[in-house]
Amino acid sequence: MPDNILFSKDPASDLNKFLAEKKYSKILVLTDTNTAKHCYPVINTIPSHSTFVIESGEAHKNLVSCENIWMKMTEQHLDRHSVLIVLGGGVLGDMGGFCAATYKRGIDFILVPTTLLSQVDASIGGKLGIDFHHFKNHIGVFQTPALTLLYSGFLKTLPEHEVRSGFAEVIKHTLISDENMWQHVKTSDLEHQNWDVLIKHSVDFKAKVVQEDPKEKGLRKILNAGHTIGHAIETYFLTNNRTIMHGEAVAAGLIAEGFIAVERNLLSKASLTEINNYIIKVFGKLQFSALEEKQIAELTTQDKKNKGNKILSVLLTGIGKANWDYEITLSEVERALSFYRTL
Repeated sequence: MPDNILFSKDPASDLNKFLAEKKYSKILVLTDTNTAKHCYPVINTIPSHSTFVIESGEAHKNLVSCENIWMKMTEQHLDRHSVLIVLGGGVLGDMGGFCAATYKRGIDFILVPTTLLSQVDASIGGKLGIDFHHFKNHIGVFQTPALTLLYSGFLKTLPEHEVRSGFAEVIKHTLISDENMWQHVKTSDLEHQNWDVLIKHSVDFKAKVVQEDPKEKGLRKILNAGHTIGHAIETYFLTNNRTIMHGEAVAAGLIAEGFIAVERNLLSKASLTEINNYIIKVFGKLQFSALEEKQIAELTTQDKKNKGNKILSVLLTGIGKANWDYEITLSEVERALSFYRTL
């Protein structure tokens, strides 16, 4: 486990210790409208600091919000010896970290993820960025936070749909790395999972992968399972003003990409049925029409993982195993979406 990741039972105390050692010149805490109310009171005893609250949600993960954050940092006279503490979910962590990494060519930032999705995925690995004209994470950088502080107590502040969204990444991590943990996970419903165990499992796995491949040249690509088709679904829904959680899209993507794996004889039909049954039991099904399949499929051509005109995807090679850089076709994507839609 990297020494910049800390599992905490008392986040205020642990933050105070870290900040005392670092002796930053200024501290700015970035929150959104939700975390300002529900999470900031847990850490507000840290040393003298200023705060900045922005609107919550994926719709605000853009350059306009970044400009507001950079302006606040400028108005507060943050220098290169200052720190930005980002208290929020994946959207705020991605964007706040991006703003810190680019402000005065980079200042330290601390991630305090408050959602399950951000704790098991977004806050680990140094990927930062914003959306651009509805393309997810289209503009961004790699930069490691000075500290990522994980406190499962924040999950108690979340509505169920937020926990469910993060659970998709937990499921993904077991499917690509650990069959035994998958068998453990699928014996319980969402409400009865042991989050401390699952968060640690996901963080251990992702951190190990990132350490081996920090810039996603090889092994780290495995973390994109479910995301080639999942991101296309998410982008289509958001572009058409339809509500969708990231985890819902990834869950659908895991099923669709699992279908392609079965078509290529990489995954057994029985394994796919096992995956489908559990995912649909937890997430339900996203609704889109046969006519929309082509439009969603077309969006996979914009995926960041692509190379030239090749659509690249991660495919399961069994439960607990996967490989990356499989070239898939638009026709396969359309068949996979049709399979999901008609389940």
